[in-house]
Formats: sequence, structure tokens, C-alpha cells
Amino acid sequence: MQQPKPQLTSNTAAPKNAKDKKRTTISEIAEESGLSVATVSKVLNGRPDVSAETRAKVHDLIVARGYRKRSTPEPQTPFIDVVFEEFESPWAVEIVQGAMSAAQDHGLTIALTSLSEGDERRVWFDHITSRGTKGIILLLSQLTNNQRADLYARRLPFVVIDPRGEPDPSINSVGATNWAGGREATKHLIDLGHREIGIITGPADLLSARARLDGYRAAMEVAGLTIKDAFCRWGNFHVEGGYEQAKILLGLPHPPTAIFAGSDLQALGVLQAANEMNLRVPEDLSLVGFDDLPISNWSSPPLTTIHQPIRDMAALAVRILLDFKSRKDQAEQRIELATHLVVRESTAPLLS
Repeated sequence: MQQPKPQLTSNTAAPKNAKDKKRTTISEIAEESGLSVATVSKVLNGRPDVSAETRAKVHDLIVARGYRKRSTPEPQTPFIDVVFEEFESPWAVEIVQGAMSAAQDHGLTIALTSLSEGDERRVWFDHITSRGTKGIILLLSQLTNNQRADLYARRLPFVVIDPRGEPDPSINSVGATNWAGGREATKHLIDLGHREIGIITGPADLLSARARLDGYRAAMEVAGLTIKDAFCRWGNFHVEGGYEQAKILLGLPHPPTAIFAGSDLQALGVLQAANEMNLRVPEDLSLVGFDDLPISNWSSPPLTTIHQPIRDMAALAVRILLDFKSRKDQAEQRIELATHLVVRESTAPLLS
């Protein structure tokens, strides 16, 4: 499949500490920490034979002093780390498939870390950075300032896919055109004659959820339609989130005739809620999802949805990591891949 052309790229300079005229040395870190140069070097090179206390002391100093490792030959580590907030959905599986395919093209494998467990959440960063890796791909995650500075210090590249909040201009990120997708989904329903259109989106702290809602609002405003607060529901991107919010929307005295769900999984929940309320899709309710997961073509009816190039996003993240040290311009990249509407059988013209 041909790689979709990136729609937006924005470059920014590397952190200021990378431009300091006087570069902090390993010897200075060793002297200040009271450790040997060999021990500091072990920490920087991810050697396992160093205590957690010593590793933490060196981490704190390299961050505080803005240390950055000098360019060295590419390590022969055979893997890339992919770190999830959770690994429970088909969306995550699509990310893994895309990353694995791209990594295999370069003779690499993928190491997965899920932060759903409390203990794993506390130790994941030290575990990954100490063992050595080609780079890190983060899903819906945020790094602390210290973690980010530590990665820069080690010259260890990382990419965030679908950033949780507004993308930091100093971080490589890959996303999709969520606003455009939300607008296109809503416009499709408007073009079918629907005027009472509800939306179920994801958590308010997710940039993608807010962008899809903003796209919905834009389409409604351009069409001169009223945006009803009661029709705009925040949920999560899982089946139960769509089900719970759909029960509220469809239980209103004057419910919407169409719903734009912020994910395909939410749309499955809407289908379940509609079935329980004896509503037919699309005869009584038109429904659009978002993602175009494989399951969307097997739902009943097959789901009209916004195609998000999930595998391509993951593959692009891998390439950014692998190209990092070979690029002359190592400024960070913010890239969004295009979405598009896929019409199936869950939408139909409004019956008068």
C-alpha cells in the first residue's frame, strides 16, 4: 500500500541545552556524582550491572547539566520499543501490525510494554532506557520533563503517536487529520438530510477527541444547523462508552436521527443500544464511526466510518526513529496523515 502523503510537517529546533557551546563531559558528571567514569558510562550505555540508586543519581545529573551523548556508531540492538497506555483494543493491534511490518523490513523486532499495571507504570522508563533500544514509540502517552531530557541526553530517539494533549513542538509526533475526519463524517450525515445529529466523542483530555468534536461543530455551523448541548456527549473510545452515551442520546424526548461516534468501538456500542431500543440502523438511525478497523466491515450493518491510516502512522513512526541519526537536520517533526470517509450500510437518507 502506498504511504499517504503527510499533510502537515512542522520543524522546530532541538532543546537549547543541545546547543551549549561548552559541552558537559562524562568526567564532569562522574566528579559531581562521586562515581567513576566507567560507572557513569555504564549507565549511559544501558548496562544492567548498575544499581537503581546509582542509575537514578546519574539520570538526575545528566538532566540537570544538559548532557548529550556524542554521536557514536549505531548500536546493534535488534528491537524498537512500543509503549501503550493500554493494550485492549483492535486499534492497538493495528498499531502493532504497522510497526512490526516496518521494523521487519529493517531486520528488527518490536518489544511491547503496556502501562495498564501499576508496577509496570512505575518502572517502564528505567527498564527500557537501561537495556538499550533503537528508539521508543509512545501511544497516547506523555513523558515527564525529566524523562524527555533524559532521552535527549542519551540521543535516544522517540516518537509519540496520537499525542494525548497539544503536541510539544520539541517532540516527534505522528497523528491523523482528526478535525477533517470529524467534519467529513458530520457533513456526510447532513448531505443525507439529517439535521438532528448527535456526537459521542472520547475523553476530554485527548486531543484527537476534541479535534473530532470541533470538526463536527464546524460542519454543523457551516450548514447553519443548531448545535445542541444535549447532543454532544463525552465518553471513552470503547464499546461501553458508546453504549452508555447512546442510551442517553436515544432516550431524549426528541432524540437525534443520526449519530457520529468518535471510534468504531463506540459505534458498536451505539448499535447495541439502538437494538435494545428497537431502533433500526440505518432506517431509524444513521451511524458513522471513526478508525475503519477491520471489525467495522463485519458489524451488522457494515459501518460507515472515517478511515484513519493507523498502520501507516505506526510505520511512519518507525521510519522516523530509524532515520533520526542519519538526518543532517535533526529538528523534530509533527506529521498528520490524511483521513477519508468510507461509506457502507449504516447510513441512509433521512426518511421524511
